[in-house]
Amino acid sequence: MQGTITDEAARITESQVGALGETLAEKIGSQKYRIWFKNSTKFTLVAGYLKVGVPNLFIGGWIESHFLKELADAVRQVTGADATISIAIDPELCGHQRRTQLDGQAQLVEKSCNRSTSQRDGTHGAQKASGKRLKLSMDTFVVGSSNELAYNAARVIVEEEKSPFNPLFVHGGYGVGKTHLLQGICNAISVKRPQTNWLYLSAEEFANQFILALKLKKLDSFRNRLRKTDLLAIDDIHFLASKPSMQEEFLHTFNTISLAGKQVVLASDAHPKMIGQLSEKLVNRFVSGMVVKIDTPDLNTRCEICRRYAETMTGKSFGRKCDNSPADHVPESVIRYIAESLRTNVRELEGALIKLVAFASLQNQKVSLAMAKAVLAEHLARTDPIVHISDIESSVATYFGLTPANIHSSKKGRTVALARHFSMYLTRKHTKMSSCEVGRFMGGKNHATVLLACRKIEDLLKRNAELNWQGPTGNKIAKAKTILADLEAGI
Repeated sequence: MQGTITDEAARITESQVGALGETLAEKIGSQKYRIWFKNSTKFTLVAGYLKVGVPNLFIGGWIESHFLKELADAVRQVTGADATISIAIDPELCGHQRRTQLDGQAQLVEKSCNRSTSQRDGTHGAQKASGKRLKLSMDTFVVGSSNELAYNAARVIVEEEKSPFNPLFVHGGYGVGKTHLLQGICNAISVKRPQTNWLYLSAEEFANQFILALKLKKLDSFRNRLRKTDLLAIDDIHFLASKPSMQEEFLHTFNTISLAGKQVVLASDAHPKMIGQLSEKLVNRFVSGMVVKIDTPDLNTRCEICRRYAETMTGKSFGRKCDNSPADHVPESVIRYIAESLRTNVRELEGALIKLVAFASLQNQKVSLAMAKAVLAEHLARTDPIVHISDIESSVATYFGLTPANIHSSKKGRTVALARHFSMYLTRKHTKMSSCEVGRFMGGKNHATVLLACRKIEDLLKRNAELNWQGPTGNKIAKAKTILADLEAGI
């Protein structure tokens, strides 16, 4: 029940309430807004304070854990000022209206698993074979030495009703094509075997639906939807790290589907054994099938990706009145320049091409190598880091006598903790990754853990503290600044 509460000091107007809700929905997505805010909260904004009324501690805790930043940004965007946010139980939301709202949420949960999912950054709902398609297909997946094994395994799953790869676990860094491959499998199977009952969703959506089903006492319905599929494709499975109850639920789901001879396909940022705080039972299930890594695309693959993407872009896409714009043709020299300059992931290549073709189209000029160097200079400097997180982890792990898996784990011993803290500090210092991205990569840690680790290292460096740890050959002692210098020399 979104509404307005008035006091003698000030009040938020109805238009501001609407604007706040609309802005928040844009930031978190319409489905999440309907589940957690619409008909579930009441906003009060007074003298720089935003009070969010909630019907119970569960919803209040979830909002506090997941949406505080978006709330603050929305308030700032609507009112032009920052506000201190507090969350409190509102008795008016706990009665009959709340029961009605819960029924509406239950219907939403029932429908969410049957809705088409076509965007990577949108809600990962579920979709059964129905003629509808996801956004990405196998036909547009560019195959190269970095992803050939993963692609061939995916083709086997599509071609064979009983594939030998179950589960297929695909892992790799950001933007290397994991989501593309999962969606491609689902789309290809829907064409090859239209009767197949398949389901594609992210681990976050799995968690959201599980929590709602548990709260609404509709676990049976939730389980039936997932466990009666012929193909279950879960993206970003590392999201379940440090969430034991959700891991247990997924384990039962996985076992049910696997024992029935059905297919499971998973994607993650890291190898199962490198996902921190993931149960041993799940790790064992994941590695029992085929685990395959998609590496950063090589030069030839990057060139082909650029060529194919350039073919889909026209001057009309950027406001030209006709398709025959001088900007429509991207010379091979430009393709190669971009591919050689950007080595990390596919999204960076696409972003560079979009910027270049948009500029050429708006200027009504032909794309040239000189133009590419001038227009993309800032873009290339900003997006392609000199140091990559894999380099940092390798250097730190070797120095402390550990493996990257140790750094990703939940172990809290002195040596592991010290290595993890230096890894986080160096990654924040030498890459463009945010604290949230660093934490997610290093075993599903939250951003607060990364910030605390960085502060600890900064304090150690400031004092040049003497540190000791247990190395492979015994106890080691060194000054903090010496350790840092040695690690940076090895990156």
